[in-house]
Amino acid sequence: MKKVRCPQCAKPITFDETQYEEGHSLVFECPSCHKKFGVKLRPASSAQSANSAGGEDGGSVPCGSLVVIENVFHYRQHLPLHLGDNTIGRYMKGSKTQLGIESDDPSMDLLHCVLQVKRAADRTLQYILRDGPSNTGTFVGDVILGKGERRVIEPGTLFTLGATTLILKGVGVETEL
Repeated sequence: MKKVRCPQCAKPITFDETQYEEGHSLVFECPSCHKKFGVKLRPASSAQSANSAGGEDGGSVPCGSLVVIENVFHYRQHLPLHLGDNTIGRYMKGSKTQLGIESDDPSMDLLHCVLQVKRAADRTLQYILRDGPSNTGTFVGDVILGKGERRVIEPGTLFTLGATTLILKGVGVETEL
């Protein structure tokens, strides 16, 4: 399933991309504001590169993902990671946050934290979490990160932004919980 956002009201619209050929143009009508807009399906490899912000390997190397656990504010979401800094926060149209979490959680900042993905000396992926700085803090387990503190986290680590909990999934790990 793919998700596109209405360019007028930013509401997400999901569709099954396997039903269409790459290069095919689709027209959507937003169920909320009734704006009509079109999108063109790209090949999977160029779509992945376009979603990444570059990184040292050009964004084409899988780097794991974050799974936002379903909570009272919104549904479960899967956010792909790229090499380099991945800025994480509450989604708002026009925000500079790379991994915007769709949520009404008032305790999550627009730019809440940063998850840096880099290659260690042995070429394995290393994940380093730091607070944004945010107003409510970033918790790893039940421990809050201090100002400027960086914490190396491993796949499977739970961390919390406001009232929203995320799980770090490594490369090749299924995201179904």
